Amino acid sequence: MKIHFIGIGGIGVSALAQYYLQKGHDISGSDLAASEITNFLASKGVKIMIGNMAENIQPDFDLVIHSPAVKTENPELLQATRYKLQTKSYPQALGELTRQYKTIAISGSHGKSTTTAMIALILIKAGIDPTVIVGTKLKEFGNTNFRIGKSNYLVIEACEYDGSFLEYSPQIAVITNVDKEHLDYFKTFANVKKAFKDFAKKVPADGFLITEKNLPVKASPVGVAFGLRPRDAKKLKLQVPGKHNIYNALAALAVARILGVKDEVSFKALAEFNGTWRRFETKEVKIKNLKLKIVSDYGHHPTEVMATLKAAREKFGKAKIWCIFQPHQKQRTYYLFKDFVKLFRTIKIDQIIITDIYDVAGREEKNINEKVDSPLLVKKIGRKHVQYMPLEAAEKFVKENIKSREVLIIMGAGDIYKLFDKF
Repeated sequence: MKIHFIGIGGIGVSALAQYYLQKGHDISGSDLAASEITNFLASKGVKIMIGNMAENIQPDFDLVIHSPAVKTENPELLQATRYKLQTKSYPQALGELTRQYKTIAISGSHGKSTTTAMIALILIKAGIDPTVIVGTKLKEFGNTNFRIGKSNYLVIEACEYDGSFLEYSPQIAVITNVDKEHLDYFKTFANVKKAFKDFAKKVPADGFLITEKNLPVKASPVGVAFGLRPRDAKKLKLQVPGKHNIYNALAALAVARILGVKDEVSFKALAEFNGTWRRFETKEVKIKNLKLKIVSDYGHHPTEVMATLKAAREKFGKAKIWCIFQPHQKQRTYYLFKDFVKLFRTIKIDQIIITDIYDVAGREEKNINEKVDSPLLVKKIGRKHVQYMPLEAAEKFVKENIKSREVLIIMGAGDIYKLFDKF
């Protein structure tokens, strides 16, 4: 088949494109800008077009799959409609795949990428050989977010945004946690909780639902609660720091036990796991004779930022820790403004620089844009060690003032990762 992807640079969409490429289909795709992901796909033989244009759509395409972020007025989507081509959203297309496999779907407000990776690596070590679609890059997968397997098991990261995960049909579902996230879509925390309850109901009567023991989620299938059981937690030897990663590992362990994987195999796989792209990704660098530890982290929700910074303090002890944080999306910053203020007032980090909010195309509202920005956030935090700086000024300030053996955390889900590459 000839399959075209609109928004192929997205982390989930790109994985699905790789799946169909591996299955021998003719794949093309477009995105608004070139990226590491589009360059990688091009190297694998995918036809990449930069920009969304009607002429990218050919009348002989068998299927057009689009990112959930693509609007109905998108010129490529409109052209596909004119040609009467079959179109599906990414969640719809992935949902069809989940019904062809024994699917393990990992959801949750935080930790789903790491937990998905942990489960995948346990199953690989156990010889189960799953196909995997995860929302981050893994070194074990050749620095990509996809792996083709030979078994009938599919492990996927199931995102709740836009109700995407309600398209999936898992045999085993994991809910790591439920938090006030994606309020630009859900509007209220009550709606977030309802979505996760609806996801839990997607599990069949002979399936398994794995949740943290304190979550208010109930469903008809067999439920498995995970928590900080002293016996299991003591056996875990993780390279990734933080209490939150212990919880992620315990969820992965619960899945492994359901599938009959021996504990010694699971513990060994978890001990060897060294993290994912931009989840506490740590490098030692030398700048002008200074020896520094640089951490890149994707955290952008107050809960995630808190977990990462606490883990950094535990890992690096009394070392001076710097953090450059790029808030992600004005709507998220607006809805969680008080949580961000509380977080940065209380977290024990020596020097914090908050840079400009990263705008997310198609997901911002004008009235909110006028109500929130980083200087206002810093003003409300009201602490001397928390400053606002544009990104270039922050880079210059840190390079001029950081000292040897200090730690720099570069955090956010936008383009701040480019600063990590610079250092």
